[in-house]
Amino acid sequence: MAHDPLADASTAAMQERGGPRRSPRVVPALTVVSHPVPRRVGTRLLLDAVAAGRSVALSRNGPDFVSPGGSLGLPLADPFISRKPLEFSSLADGGVRLVVPEDGTHVALAGVPLHGAHDFAATALAEGVALELAGRVVVLLHAVELDGEGAADTLGMVGESVGLRRLRKHIERVADLDVSVLIRGETGTGKELVAQAIHRRSTRRDGRFLSVNLGAIPKELAASELFGAQKGAYSGATKDREGFFRAAHGGTLFLDEVGEAPPEVQVMLLRVLETGELYPVGASSPVTVDVRLIAATDAHLEEQIRDGRFKAPLLHRLAGYDLRVPPLRERREDIGRLFFHFAREELTALGDAGRLDTEDPHAEPWLPAPLASRLVRAAWPGNIRQLRNLARQLVIGSRGQARLQLDAQLDEALGAPPDAVAPVVAAVKAPEARESGVPRRKPSQVTEAELLAALRASAWDLKAAADALGIPRPSVYDLIDKSPNLRTAGDLGADEITRSFEACGGDLDAMVRQLEVSKRALGRRLKELGLVVKGT
Repeated sequence: MAHDPLADASTAAMQERGGPRRSPRVVPALTVVSHPVPRRVGTRLLLDAVAAGRSVALSRNGPDFVSPGGSLGLPLADPFISRKPLEFSSLADGGVRLVVPEDGTHVALAGVPLHGAHDFAATALAEGVALELAGRVVVLLHAVELDGEGAADTLGMVGESVGLRRLRKHIERVADLDVSVLIRGETGTGKELVAQAIHRRSTRRDGRFLSVNLGAIPKELAASELFGAQKGAYSGATKDREGFFRAAHGGTLFLDEVGEAPPEVQVMLLRVLETGELYPVGASSPVTVDVRLIAATDAHLEEQIRDGRFKAPLLHRLAGYDLRVPPLRERREDIGRLFFHFAREELTALGDAGRLDTEDPHAEPWLPAPLASRLVRAAWPGNIRQLRNLARQLVIGSRGQARLQLDAQLDEALGAPPDAVAPVVAAVKAPEARESGVPRRKPSQVTEAELLAALRASAWDLKAAADALGIPRPSVYDLIDKSPNLRTAGDLGADEITRSFEACGGDLDAMVRQLEVSKRALGRRLKELGLVVKGT
């Protein structure tokens, strides 16, 4: 039988997305977002002792913060942080309790001073809690999956968040296979960077990498730009046009915003993917091309298919392997490192890169703690592109200043903190003084990231997720329906359910983790298909 690389890719994807493998261990952690010594940004303290039911004491003298995957580290060592430690301990729901001692380090959350004991639920850890220590150091309290950390090859991507590490694994698995790849993600998440990483690790690395934004090409010219044209094929065609596909022969063609492809171009793309042949505009004979196609979109192509704006067979061909690039709001532990990475690039261009090389812990932080906390809590609708632009604006706008300054224009550009911060701040009260239960909220206050975190934390029990979020259960269904990245069991096709059933050996819980839908609803779909769940 012939070797099928597409099958290999699909199997790898299935295993990565929840097949029969051991679930990674999740522990709370503290990641440095801002520090007077910039090289300390991104170092981390794993609170695995807290996950094991013990407490962890944090002061200026210990424990050590270590780079992900590293072994040697240093304590926070800021002289303005007290020797009297903060104490972190576990909660029954997987959350963390923080105890701030009297006459100890000044701790603030979103500008609100914290005193005594405070509980942060598992949903808050999934979103990330930015703690300002002594007005100088900012650490993010968040959850970490201990699964394949600290890979030697970062593929040119800054950060060590769970979503980014998963993305790197997918790239490594598919890069050397000659299958088409569809990269999904919001605008500004770095989809072209992912495509370049795939090309560099592929067998076509010595060939050309061409990047084309379909959204920037006039629709009437898209066919000739992609597939070429013969002289005289249309008004203005005064000579033969090669086209991007032929120009990328032997290499990789990256098509961004593929959802913008006109209908006639979709038909031509499907033919190229199926046969390896194309017809230049005005030509009567096909031309054979050898091109690996990587496409990207921030659109919901399945919705476009339902509306008749995109062809289902083309989606199936484009998605020989499907990758998702996480938005920045799901990578909050990476924001500090990303910001300093972009800031160093701008400072280098200005001839002032040495500014970030200080080793003096007594120095005033170049990135003030309130601003660092604000960066971590921002909604980032423009994702990494927006963060890079803001870093450039801050660096240039603060030239000659000892610290970065956020002027009124940048303050407006950064936007208000996401709604998810409000319930966290509202919950900052001593446990003994807090009312039982979760405060009720408006469904409109729940972000997609917070909804997803609550669903995962409750093993996709919709009632438990609703209770954790403080909203009615019907509102969870409404939020799932409105979310482009979430779905219900009713959205699943019979083939996908059957493949998951076989991959998970009939284990319903494993299928829920893989497909990420309601356990009860998935159980009903399995009965409809005549599939018997393991153990029943």
